Amino acid sequence: MKKVVVASLLAVASMASVAGPLMAQTQVNLGSNAQATSGGIQMSPAEYKAYNDAISQTTPQTKAPALEQYLTAYPQSSVKGSVLEQLMLSYAAFDPAKTLDAADRLLQVDPNNLRALTFEVYFRKQQADQTTDATAKQAALDKAAEFAQKGLGVTTKPADMSDADFAKVKDAATPVFDGAIAAAALNKKDTATAITDYKAELTSVPVAQTQTPGPLLQDTFILGQAYYQSTPPDYVNCTWYATRAAAFAPEPYKSQMLPLAKFCYKKYHGGDDGYDAVTAAVQTNLVPPADFKIKPAPSPSDIVAGVISSTPDLSTLAISDKEFILANGKPEDAAKVWDTMKGKSVQFPDSTVIAVSDTALQVAVSDDAVQSKTADFTFQLAAPLKTPPAVGAKVTVSGTYASFTPSPIQITMSDGAIVEPKKTPAKAPVHHTAPHH
Repeated sequence: MKKVVVASLLAVASMASVAGPLMAQTQVNLGSNAQATSGGIQMSPAEYKAYNDAISQTTPQTKAPALEQYLTAYPQSSVKGSVLEQLMLSYAAFDPAKTLDAADRLLQVDPNNLRALTFEVYFRKQQADQTTDATAKQAALDKAAEFAQKGLGVTTKPADMSDADFAKVKDAATPVFDGAIAAAALNKKDTATAITDYKAELTSVPVAQTQTPGPLLQDTFILGQAYYQSTPPDYVNCTWYATRAAAFAPEPYKSQMLPLAKFCYKKYHGGDDGYDAVTAAVQTNLVPPADFKIKPAPSPSDIVAGVISSTPDLSTLAISDKEFILANGKPEDAAKVWDTMKGKSVQFPDSTVIAVSDTALQVAVSDDAVQSKTADFTFQLAAPLKTPPAVGAKVTVSGTYASFTPSPIQITMSDGAIVEPKKTPAKAPVHHTAPHH
């Protein structure tokens, strides 16, 4: 099954909807009338007025240029870090490119600023999602992941931030960081890292947030994709996470997610019966409960054992069934079928010629072999063919079962020959004698 592509649920998500606490504006205590006070910062009256005029703007579109003017006039301001943070937050409302520029400038002043690191991750990942060039996309994702790794390592709060506010920012930033690391890994087919970080992202927030249309719900589905793309594919976890995403997604996303969920279920279970139980279970659980199980489809050897036990006379099986048993059965089961075949001479009409030489004729006999255009029988010729048939021609062949190899199935016949169709003798002409009058 090809990779399922789902239109991004993130496209309409603003930064505020992803991490509201990141948008909270922190202003510096300057004291009254720009005079030094306990915990305040002293400014000249002119600088104080410029600062106060800038931070008093009521819209991001007017506040951002006012803050830029302040920074131009006072490039060595004692509150440069705070002003750059407010500038970044203002740009975040309307200009991603300038948001990143402000974040870059802020990190030069305050390398561990969690808000700046989060904006770097969020908007660089957003840029990557909109990039069609594969190399540029991976580079953008890797850069976002680099900032994310640094953000996850920040554990010390700024001096002017309360413990409660720092915890809120950290909680809001963590899923953004984990999601970006996972996306960068999955894009370069590192499914193990992607799975680890997508799960970390989803479990870092209250469960209710994972049920709301948005980036967390989309990443729930992508986690299912990551399990599907693993080597070997993990069909059970693919089923779970793709089904959970579909359960809470609105249309048209639900219809785009369900095919992967059902495909993984059927690949593991062998049919779609019982899928309703999965749909019910994901409604109340983010991760599969300890007792969650999907009954696996019977293995080929299980199927063979069932056929052996339920067939009184194995010689009556169709040739395609015999081939399946020889190819997939346990040695003792394959031997039981082969005992009914070896040394016996048979004819196969309408066999498709796959290859021919002076000593051997390879043909497709079973329907599967005919459809795949591969030989499942090799007839060792008793004598060279006077007129070899063309590849693809239909012939009737005869021979004696001599040996077989199971994988891929190949049955060798001795005394092989093409059975020529019998010619129907021509009828003698009938002469009619005219009656005498």
